[in-house]
Amino acid sequence: MKIALLTLLIVLTLCLPFTFAQDTSQWHLPEGAKARLGRGWVTQVEFSPDGTRLAVAGSIGIWIYDARTYQEIALLTGHTATVESISFSKDGKMLASGGRNRTIRLWDVPKGELRKTLIGHLGDVAMGELRKTFRNIGQQNPRVLLSGDGKTLAGANHNGTILLQDVVTGELLHNIKGHKDRVNSISFSWDGKMLASAGGAQDKTVRIWDVATGELRHTLTEHVHEVLSVAFSGNGTTLASGGRFRLLLWDVATGKLRKGLTGHTDPVNSVALNSDGSTLASIEEGRVIRIWDVATGELRKTFRGHTEGVDSITLRNGGNTVVTGSGPGTIRLWDTDTGKVHETRVKISDWDFIRMIAFSCDSLTAASGRGKGTIQLWDVDTGERRNTLTGHTTWVDSVSFSEDGKTVASGSHDSTVCLWDALTGELRHTLTGHTAHVNSVAFSSNGNTLASGSSDGTIRLWDVRMGKLQKTLTGSFTAVESVAFSSDGLTLASGGRDGTLRLWDVTTGKLRKTLAGHTSQVLCLSFSDDGKMLASGSAYGPVRLWDVATGDLRKTLKGHTGGVTGVSFSSDGQTLVSGSADGTVLLWDLR
Repeated sequence: MKIALLTLLIVLTLCLPFTFAQDTSQWHLPEGAKARLGRGWVTQVEFSPDGTRLAVAGSIGIWIYDARTYQEIALLTGHTATVESISFSKDGKMLASGGRNRTIRLWDVPKGELRKTLIGHLGDVAMGELRKTFRNIGQQNPRVLLSGDGKTLAGANHNGTILLQDVVTGELLHNIKGHKDRVNSISFSWDGKMLASAGGAQDKTVRIWDVATGELRHTLTEHVHEVLSVAFSGNGTTLASGGRFRLLLWDVATGKLRKGLTGHTDPVNSVALNSDGSTLASIEEGRVIRIWDVATGELRKTFRGHTEGVDSITLRNGGNTVVTGSGPGTIRLWDTDTGKVHETRVKISDWDFIRMIAFSCDSLTAASGRGKGTIQLWDVDTGERRNTLTGHTTWVDSVSFSEDGKTVASGSHDSTVCLWDALTGELRHTLTGHTAHVNSVAFSSNGNTLASGSSDGTIRLWDVRMGKLQKTLTGSFTAVESVAFSSDGLTLASGGRDGTLRLWDVTTGKLRKTLAGHTSQVLCLSFSDDGKMLASGSAYGPVRLWDVATGDLRKTLKGHTGGVTGVSFSSDGQTLVSGSADGTVLLWDLR
């Protein structure tokens, strides 16, 4: 099971955009970590103005690539949470980034170094000295943009205000109010003289502002639903705006509508124009990418290849290459002339709406639980689907293989547990008794007992062969998010939604110990092979190591920026692997 979980974590996170000889797994590791596998979840991609660099923002930081070879040049780390937005200065030497931890950072791109953190403290860009405190910009997941000259920062708030700040002096230049509700998107013209903003569902307008004065130049009112995205062309003459079912092009000087582009049938959540304004790229509902000729309004290409939502899009100078970012480290480069795409991906297909995946002990078979209530069995070597298991009435929350690989267990939102024949796909037993979602299932090492943890606050132990309830463990008083057996099958660990861990005597069903320390739900658990240590990962906290005999906390391992979704010990207990929603796997030296 250790090898299987390790394989699972690597497969889930190692969707690498490109592969090279240099060892990027050793870059900027947290203390105690031996290696990082995966480049994280992608939130935005952006070319430098001269087209020589590609910045990729995500869950572990910002990767800088050579745009000709697409080889990694640097990894910029410092944000303690996912980087949501990035923006180059006009000369390409400075990069601004905004993170979920409510900070904005300025980076020296050639050196690959942090110049300073601007929130809560804003510093002098040239000297690196802290001058001002500025606490209002981008209060939640800041949408932050750096003007082309690197002198002005713009931040959009959920209350509809836009703040413009002088980067050098730290002075608040303008507190712009005009939108009725949240601002979904902002864009600077390349000369830094204008700022465009997109209004939410209560506003439905696009507004163009004078950066120097903070005054409103134009209010564009042709959208009938909320506006999701705006972008200037490089020459500043054209503005594109995407909304629910509408994609519009505007004359910036007059504020007049030039044309509406038809073809999208779903919300347009991202737009990008190339430098001369001749080519427009748009994303429909995070999946379909369309390339438009701006002069004629004609649709040139439609790209369908992303199975997960596309989070960001950018056009390379000239408009002949579109770069899209989505999901767990996936980047695609599309040739707008030929429609060809450059990418590498996991061979197993049909990943959309998959909620849970598990591997057999020999790592030859994968089981994936889907939102539609089905479970699919895959041949890992070929990527072929072996079987589809149907029986649950709603989405599958947990999947597990028995040690011999012959049985698959699944827990569902329909409050049932199902036991399946892994070879034939036949449903052996449907186990009922839980009164709420079944969040976790785990087999004992001999495969005779199955534990299931539920949102009803109980853990149930089942006889696998007979499909009968053996006993019910009560006393959690909170939803049970995770369960795990020790290798000898005598101890069961459970993790609660309240952050509490509990150790149970499997034979008697009695509670042995309660372990407190996590501040959010415990999503994953793993015993060392000798049963002396327990590792736990939570939704908003670090990995923790516990002494099973005493219940004492041994170590706290900090390094992930997202929820920890998987942990597993090596057989000798000296290495721990942890996987996270930030799209990375970390290897920890426990010696």
